[in-house]
Amino acid sequence: MKKLQAGLVLACALTGGVAMANGVLERVAAGGKLTLAYREASVPFSYVEGGKPIGYAMDLCQGIVEAVRKKTGVKDIPLAYLAVTSENRVDAIAQGRADLECGSTTNNAERRQKVAFTIPHFITGSRLLVRANSPVTKMEDLAGKKLVSTTGSAPLKAARDANAERLMGITIIEAPDHARALEMVEKGEADAFAMDEVLLYSLAAGRPDPKALKVVGRSLSIEALAIMLPKNDAAFKKVVDDEMRRLISSREINTLYDRWFQQPIPPHKRALNLPPSHLLRDFWKHPTDQLPF
Repeated sequence: MKKLQAGLVLACALTGGVAMANGVLERVAAGGKLTLAYREASVPFSYVEGGKPIGYAMDLCQGIVEAVRKKTGVKDIPLAYLAVTSENRVDAIAQGRADLECGSTTNNAERRQKVAFTIPHFITGSRLLVRANSPVTKMEDLAGKKLVSTTGSAPLKAARDANAERLMGITIIEAPDHARALEMVEKGEADAFAMDEVLLYSLAAGRPDPKALKVVGRSLSIEALAIMLPKNDAAFKKVVDDEMRRLISSREINTLYDRWFQQPIPPHKRALNLPPSHLLRDFWKHPTDQLPF
């Protein structure tokens, strides 16, 4: 009863006296759990090692959990974890099965119809992963060949759009996850894998022979990756946005970035050696969740 009363008090304080029945903060204040969605193979953003989800985005989400704890006054917030895929991650948030999606999801206009996004934690471009001996160096070289990308991903849409606009006659294949798409390239079932550049480098670095693969081509699109959260929950979004701004302004996010992108990481203890791009550095000078795309 005390937890329920505390939740109602917080709800009224956050909404000017009008309680929000489904607000995340109100639920947590009343003793409810906070559910974090994660990816199983989006290295180094969100992946499973030793039976638990880890990564750059997972660390950022843990910072957000602490901010929610301070806001609600709940000392020990019950946490739950939900594995999601490229195909079902948006619906997991939109349907209320998770409160934060801690992964490598692109913030775009189509997804903003269903969910909200906080300030981006990474900006990348989608490129092509091919075998080291492949003659493919750009999208146009795939004319008449097979290109794979992950179901529900922004690079898949970008590849389809480019294929249609340029009439290249590429056969585009959907893979259920990054691991399967990578396997298809290695086995010769596809000639290239279109995905965010950083994920391609990460996936290649995790293979037994990273030099057997290479990333090629110009960027098909620019992707701003951000943590997803429920749409139309202004109080919760403010806590999330404020914590992201704090992490950026305090430069704590730089420490997290260094840990996951420039230092050796599990499971193979290899470093990606990928410094922050100039675009990301410039973006963090004036962090915002408002994007022009």
